[in-house]
This record gives sequence, structure tokens and C-alpha cells, in this order.
Amino acid sequence: MGGIIFLIVLIVFVLIIAYKSIKVVKQSEVYIIERLGKFHKVADAGLTIIFPFVDHVRSVVSLKQQTMDIPPQGVITQDNVTITIDTVVFYQITDPAKAVYEIQSLKKGIEYLAITTIRDIVGKMTLDETFSSRDLINQRLRSILDEATDKWGCKIDRVEIKDINPPEDIRDAMEKQMNAERNKRALILQSEGERQSAITLAEGQKAAAILQAEADKEARIRRAAGEAEAIRKVAEAKAEEVRMVYDAIKKADPDEKLIQIKSLEALEEVAKGDANKVFIPFEATAALSGLGAATEVIKDGEKKAVDKKLKDVAKDQK
Repeated sequence: MGGIIFLIVLIVFVLIIAYKSIKVVKQSEVYIIERLGKFHKVADAGLTIIFPFVDHVRSVVSLKQQTMDIPPQGVITQDNVTITIDTVVFYQITDPAKAVYEIQSLKKGIEYLAITTIRDIVGKMTLDETFSSRDLINQRLRSILDEATDKWGCKIDRVEIKDINPPEDIRDAMEKQMNAERNKRALILQSEGERQSAITLAEGQKAAAILQAEADKEARIRRAAGEAEAIRKVAEAKAEEVRMVYDAIKKADPDEKLIQIKSLEALEEVAKGDANKVFIPFEATAALSGLGAATEVIKDGEKKAVDKKLKDVAKDQK
């Protein structure tokens, strides 16, 4: 009976020793092993054997990328506006031993460092710059935090500002300003559109007027050319008639008086045309001069006849 009890105790002791000695480390985790209170080694993922009652696991450190929400912080900007900034930090432990031994609480250290850095950066900016410079703030935060946490065996991958909340009165004023700015841009765009429309319409009217003037000019030119061509053809026709008459008279071998009479008849037909100018042949001018001379002769003859008649009446009365 005593032997059985001893055997049971021995088995329990062996199980306890095995439990204390055999450690299974999960993937993406490491164990910080201390021996007699002093750092001994970093146990990677897999099966690890330690000496019980001599070695013990000081800490289990995750190598995954981790996130930390920084509590919303009230920050005073350069233009004395108090805003609340909500931030999240993405970090990863690169040296587990430093993360355990170089700082008492890595998360608290990152949180306090992020808070003070945010206040320092935003405190040098105005409210408008804070809203328009989120990327710049994120980059500066990440750079400063990454440099400060390097001695803690930690790497800051990203820092993101989730939200920036100004006071209620400032938010109302900003909304009114944004509405006014939007209305201003809308009016500018509307006036620009109306101006462009007026310019386009004026250019269209100008082009139409130019085309109409060119069309009228072309029509007048063509009309004048047509009238000139018609006059030229009429003149050619009349000239042809005169030539035909002249040829006919020449063939008939007429005397001078007949030539003058025919020339006058041809001249009369030419004068009936639409031409503004009538060119009188030399023979026609001779005929006209002859006609004038004949007229003078007739007048002189009539005068002489009248005088003779008066003289005869006077003689009879005597």
C-alpha cells in the first residue's frame, strides 16, 4: 500500500516537472525566459524545454502588429482654439527583450508620448492648418514616436488622426463660412458661365453679320457683273446691226445723202438701247452736220421768201 502511494506521488511529481519544463510557444509569440531572476533567452515559436524552479517565463510578447487607441485629447491651437483630437497608433515589437526590460509599460509609454507630441505639433498650427494638414501631422507623429520608441524595441508603423472636433460655436461659424464660400463659388461660376455665353453669342452674331455682309457684297458684285455683261451684249448687238447696215449700204453703193439717212436711222435704233453712253460713228456726225447745214439753209430760204413777200406787198400798196 505504501509503495502504491509512493508511486502515485512520484508520477505526480514527474508530471509537475514536465509541465514546468515543457513549454509550447505559439506562432507570432515569443517567451522571455529568466534564469534565477536574470534574463536568459527569448524562446521562439515551437517546443521549448526549461529547467523547473530555476527558469521561468517572465513575459509572453506578441510580434503581431498592434493598435492602440489614444484617448481623445483637448489641444489648444496657435490661434487659441481648443479642439479635441482622436488618434490611433499602429506599432510592432521588434526586440522583445527591450520591450520588457527597457520600459515598465510599453503601451503607457507610447500613449503618453503620443499625447505630448500631438499637443506640441498642433499647438504650433492654426485651426485651419490643423484641418488641412492631417497628413503632415500623421507623418510628424509617426517620425517622432518611431525615433523615441526605438530604444524600447518597438517600431511605429503608422499614426492616424481619426477625428478633429472643434467647439460647437467654432463648428457653427465654420459651417457658415463654408456655406458662404460655396455660395460665392456658385455665383462666380454662374457669372462666368453667363459671360462666356454672352461672348459666344456675340461672336456668333459677329460671324453671322460678316457672312451676311460678304454674301451681300458677292450678290452686288454678281449683279453688277451681270448688268455689265448685258450692256456689253446689247452694245455688241447694236454694233453688229450698225455694221450690217453699213455693209449693206456699202454693197449697194449709195450716194452720200442716202448714207447719211441710213446712218441716222441706225443711230436712232442704238439710242433706244439701255446703254448710258452712245458712240456715234464718224459718218453719223457728218450726217448730223449736214442735217444742221440743211436746216440753216431752209431757215435762210424761208426768211428770204418772207422778205420777198413783204417787199411785193409793199410794191402793190404803192
